Amino acid sequence: MRKTLLAEFTVKPGFETRVADLVADFGRLVRDEPGNLVFDVYTRESNPRAYWIFEVYEDEAAFQKHITAPYGRPFNAELTQMIEEDGSILTFLNPMERA
Repeated sequence: MRKTLLAEFTVKPGFETRVADLVADFGRLVRDEPGNLVFDVYTRESNPRAYWIFEVYEDEAAFQKHITAPYGRPFNAELTQMIEEDGSILTFLNPMERA
């Protein structure tokens, strides 16, 4: 079963350019991971400091490899210093079943 999630955070004023660069670099690495199907980054139209990152992995094993990738910890450590939250807010999603 695919692993799907939405990561949300809000960039502190003054860090917009650095976070955009950091997320772009991280996204290139994640998209190259075996088992990553989607890594799409969005910002709110009315507030470009508000980010949503939509991620889809082939399965739980691919997601576990993603969260243990060597570049993940440095990314999160730097990002956490530049966002309003204590860390990205993760929402795990399941597909809606239809009859």
